[in-house]
Amino acid sequence: MLDVRRLRLLRELALRGTIAAVAEALSFTPSAVSQQLGTLEREAGVALLERSGRGVRLTPAGANLVRHAEAVLERLEQAAAELAEARHGPAGPLRIGAFPTATRTIVPGALALLAARHPALEPMVSETDPAGVAHALRAGDLDVALVHDYDLVPAPLEPGLAAEPLCEEAMYLASHAPAAAGPEGLTLLAHWRDAPWIMAGPDTLCRQVTEQVCRTAGFVPRVRHQVDEFATVLAFVGAGQGVAVVPELGATAPPPGVCLTPLPVRRRTRIAFRSGAGPHPAIAALTRALRESVPGRLGAD
Repeated sequence: MLDVRRLRLLRELALRGTIAAVAEALSFTPSAVSQQLGTLEREAGVALLERSGRGVRLTPAGANLVRHAEAVLERLEQAAAELAEARHGPAGPLRIGAFPTATRTIVPGALALLAARHPALEPMVSETDPAGVAHALRAGDLDVALVHDYDLVPAPLEPGLAAEPLCEEAMYLASHAPAAAGPEGLTLLAHWRDAPWIMAGPDTLCRQVTEQVCRTAGFVPRVRHQVDEFATVLAFVGAGQGVAVVPELGATAPPPGVCLTPLPVRRRTRIAFRSGAGPHPAIAALTRALRESVPGRLGAD
């Protein structure tokens, strides 16, 4: 009989690429991961891995087993959800990941609803950039998370995850002066091709979308400041330190002197969880509360 825990390790190796990365993500030593995968090969009776330079890669049999592992892990999540409902409904710890603007504008209302409806539930929120959500969910560090993507920078869900849409919001150019009359759409950004830009840190979707809208407008932006929190970004814009692209949830109550110009770009927020876990009573309760807590100007998807 194949061991589910070892199947999970094989799935993580297929996604992360190296034994060292799997070990770091799941708090094992590399030797322990190698040993467990070796045991899985003996259980399977066929080679699942082969050497590739200094690393390893999956054999065709290994890749095929990963497909079955995905299905097995999803069914186990479904079983856990049904058992939780049969035992006690929404109760116990619920680890939630959310990006900062959602943590400030949507999550507090949802937590208040959960406290009133399901006092036995213990939600625990961690601010998490969407780029790190997939690994945290699969590793069990999070149970559910809010993620986002953009029209110009789509972010397909990784294997082992599922999601439900939550809301959409507009994107704005934040500047210290109004947009010049004339160009419309993203071409209006060309007016600020020589301006200093304020962007989020590298390897974030927020950074990627700003770079992409500028490239679409025909230039590469000159980054002066790297700031992740949008209230601080707007304060910098108000101080004449540059221009920035900000989402609607991050553009509430801009400081004096900040002009917001709508852009033809949308940001979409989704509720992500492990495949099969959607019916879990705690996740279902949170999903309902999040939908009811979306600001009315946005509307739920």
